[in-house]
Amino acid sequence: MGSVANFHEPLAERLGRLGTETAYAVALEAGKIKDTGKTVYPFHIGDLNFRTPKVVVDACKQALDDGFTGYCPAAGIPSLRAALADHYNQVFGLEYSASNVSIQSGGKPGIGKFLMCVCNEGDEVLFPSPGYPIYESMARFLNTKPVPYCYKETEDGFVLDIEDLSSKVTNRTKAIFLNNFQNPMGVAHTRHEFEDIAALCIEKDLLVFSDDPYYQIVFSDFPRNDFLHIAKLPGMLSRTICDYTFSKSFAMTGWRLGGVLGPKWLIDQVTKINTNDEACTTHFVQVAGVTALTDPAAAKFTKDMVSDLEERRDVLYDVLNEVPGFKAIKPKATFYMVCNVTEAMSKMEITDIEKFRSKVLSNTGVSFCTRAHFGTPIAGETEMYVRFAFSGVTVDQIKAAGKSLKPYISQFF
Repeated sequence: MGSVANFHEPLAERLGRLGTETAYAVALEAGKIKDTGKTVYPFHIGDLNFRTPKVVVDACKQALDDGFTGYCPAAGIPSLRAALADHYNQVFGLEYSASNVSIQSGGKPGIGKFLMCVCNEGDEVLFPSPGYPIYESMARFLNTKPVPYCYKETEDGFVLDIEDLSSKVTNRTKAIFLNNFQNPMGVAHTRHEFEDIAALCIEKDLLVFSDDPYYQIVFSDFPRNDFLHIAKLPGMLSRTICDYTFSKSFAMTGWRLGGVLGPKWLIDQVTKINTNDEACTTHFVQVAGVTALTDPAAAKFTKDMVSDLEERRDVLYDVLNEVPGFKAIKPKATFYMVCNVTEAMSKMEITDIEKFRSKVLSNTGVSFCTRAHFGTPIAGETEMYVRFAFSGVTVDQIKAAGKSLKPYISQFF
C-alpha cells in the first residue's frame, strides 16, 4: 500500500466562499462556561423553549403508523402544497394554488435554490445588513455578488433606508432579499416602504425573495393596517418568491419543514433541484405539516405562544433599559431585541464588539449575539449593537439575567 504522507485534501475552491451562522460559535462558548457550573442566560440562539403542538406531534405519529415513510413527490405531497397555498391566500389575500408551491426541508434550502434558479455568475443581489447571514453566504458560494443595504435607527425602531437601497441597484442586480419582521432587528416594514420597494422592482425589473419566518409572531402594538405582503401589491405577484418555514410559528425548528411559493415558472425549477438534491422532504413530516396549517388547535398554540413572547419582550425591554449604557429597541414582531451598547462599550474602553460580548458573558453569564454575526458591516457604521433572542428564556430567567448584568456594567460608570 502506498504512502499517504503527501496526500492533500482535494477540496473545491468554492468552499472558501461559504460562510456559516457564527451564532453557533457563541453557543459553544456559552456551553463551556455552563460546564464550569456557572449559570448561563441563553439569549444567543433563536430557538424556542415551547413544545411542538400536541396535535401536530400526534399527526406525525399517526402518519408513521399509517406507513407514510417512503418517497413522495419532489414538489411535496399535494395536500400540503394546497394547504400552504390556501394559508397565504387567507392571510395575505394572494392567489396561489398548489402548483405555486414547492415543499422544502425548512426555510434555508429556498435561499440557495432561488439563487441557483435566477442568478448567473457575476450577477448581484441586494440583502439586508444586519440580516440573516445565509443570504450573503449562499450568494458568495454560488459566485453571485451580495450587496448590502441598510436600515436607520429612529426613536421608534429601525426603518428602511430606501435611498441606500435604490443607490445599490446596477445593471447586474437580479433580486432583493426582503425579510419583513426581520432578524435581527425586528423591523416591521410599513405599507409605504413596501410601495417604495415595489416601485423600484418594477422600474428596474427586479425579483424579490421574501423571507417569511416571523409574520405569525406579531405583537399587539403592531399597526394592523401595515400588515401586508409585498406580493399583494400591483405587479409584484409574478416577481416575488416567498420562503415559508414551520420552525418559528409552530415550534418545529428540528422538524425541518418549509416551502417556497411563487410563479410556476420558477417553482418548477426549484422542484427540479429538489429532485437532484434531497429527492423529497420527509413524507410523514409533511403529513404533520398539513395539520399544523389547518387544525384550530395548532392556530391556538401559535396565538398563546405569541402572547407569552410578548410578555417576555416587555420584561426584557425594561430590564435592558435599566442597564447603564444599554438602549433597547422594542420590536413589534419576532422574538429578537436589538440593543445599542455604544455607550457601555465606551465606558468599558472596549472597541471590539466581540471582545465586549465575550467579557460580558464570562463575567455575568449573559450570552447574546452581536452585529458581527449578521452579515458584513457596511462602511461608515459607528453605532454598536447586540441582539437578544427571548425565544428560549423564561420571564424569571430574563429578570435574573438583569440582576447579573446591571451591577457588572454599572461599575464602569
